[in-house]
Amino acid sequence: MSAVIENHHDDHHHGPDKGLMRWVLTTNHKDIGTLYLWFSFAMFLVGGCMALVIRAELFQPGLQLVVPEFFNQMTTMHGLIMVFGAVMPAFVGLANWLVPMMIGAPDMALPRMNNYSFWILPFAFGMLLSTLFMEGGAPNFGWTFYAPLSTEYAPPSVTFFIFAVHLMGISSIMGSINVVVTILNLRAPGMRLMDMPLFVWTWLITAYLLIAVMPVLAGVVTMMLMDIHFGTAFFNAGGGGDPVLFQHVFWFFGHPEVYIMILPAFGVVSAIIPTFARKKLFGYDSMVYATASIAFLSFIVWAHHMFTVGMPIAGELYFMYATMLIAVPTGVKVFNWVATMWQGSMTFETPMLFAIAFVILFTIGGLSGLMLAIVPADFQYHDTYFVVAHFHYVLVPGSIFSIMAAAYYWLPKWTGNMYDETLGKTHFWLSFVGVNVTFFPQHFIGLAGMPRRYPDYALQFADWNMVSSVGAFIFGFSQLLFLFIVIKCVMGGKKATDEVWDGAEGLEWTIASPAPYHTFSTPPALPERATA
Repeated sequence: MSAVIENHHDDHHHGPDKGLMRWVLTTNHKDIGTLYLWFSFAMFLVGGCMALVIRAELFQPGLQLVVPEFFNQMTTMHGLIMVFGAVMPAFVGLANWLVPMMIGAPDMALPRMNNYSFWILPFAFGMLLSTLFMEGGAPNFGWTFYAPLSTEYAPPSVTFFIFAVHLMGISSIMGSINVVVTILNLRAPGMRLMDMPLFVWTWLITAYLLIAVMPVLAGVVTMMLMDIHFGTAFFNAGGGGDPVLFQHVFWFFGHPEVYIMILPAFGVVSAIIPTFARKKLFGYDSMVYATASIAFLSFIVWAHHMFTVGMPIAGELYFMYATMLIAVPTGVKVFNWVATMWQGSMTFETPMLFAIAFVILFTIGGLSGLMLAIVPADFQYHDTYFVVAHFHYVLVPGSIFSIMAAAYYWLPKWTGNMYDETLGKTHFWLSFVGVNVTFFPQHFIGLAGMPRRYPDYALQFADWNMVSSVGAFIFGFSQLLFLFIVIKCVMGGKKATDEVWDGAEGLEWTIASPAPYHTFSTPPALPERATA
């Protein structure tokens, strides 16, 4: 089997399509995973530059750099690019690289569709970014694009934005179908579902979430399109529609979406912590059930984003309790990670540093989320910087730190070379300090009443905004160091061995699951089991 896999990859790499065409036409899961990862990193830098424009404007009160209109375009584009262009493609890239290797499959099940699902993304984001140069400017209605701001009062470029969103959705659905089909059909003989590494489990569940909610997003942007161009009134009260309907449909997509951006991160961290604690993951079964519970609950809490729209008190109570319930399986995961580290022989290589920071800071984000779930309190927090602080604690030290942890952890496997550990640790500490200096003070200015999405603010918020902006520039520029580390590792360096994480005996290149432990260079050896 291993010879088959090796030959399979060699055919891809040394065929007639040398050079550029190899990347355009490739159906190899490793190539496509690499394309996704580089694309997402490029989008991460673009979205990051937009964040720095926002933070530069907010460095002091008054209008410095930009007109308010452009400020709103930056907040909108930053959100859309980071969510759909940076975080999601990065996780799809990790899935492409790792899922086939973790389950002993020769490739993804649908390799041509895999190629297509990647290549529509650069065109989608090219179109989205092109709106910045159109008459009337880019979308300026926030990444949640609430109607009627995005329908009645939108710039003409909103039509291009809608088409770009459709393309991203098509890409996500195709990628997810591919993941599901691969996991359900191409596991090594004898590998049961409960034998799979947790990263594979989190991606299987994430893929089902994507297949379920991406059509909802397609539906809501299609309703926008009809309202704008075809005289319907889905969201126009004047024609018998309801602007609040937009929020219901959007958040029915949007809430599972935020879990789509964190579940694969749980899988990554569940791979890294056992390796550097030199222990098996604590509570494998409960981790699988917790992941599935989170996914299920994510569908029935959407209106907690809408506590202030005037829903009946029974609705508020239901959504409050349902939201708080998500804290239970999430807490199970956090305690399992801590129990895995407990009395382990821990070492603190770069991937482990990112993973530990993930556990601590993601927990902070979870606790502020619990505060936001409390209806009467949410009336005060809603649309302030407290909310911004909350979701950035979940998405930056959550999703993005886990992606960086994964990059450091698997780079030796991907490239055959070790990255520079000293530079890696430097990058970690700069990122860790930068992210906390940026987002922790936003809790304070939010509780003091500073609203989101405004380019100017009252004098009382000046000090913490200045601190926050300094942190943002530290975090932003330290990502250039990350770029340097990755390129340096790809270009060469100390050769990586099979047991690359020294001392993680019996855990080299594995993920913690019950049996089978296996190296990724060969498909897993499985215990003999009676077959039906």
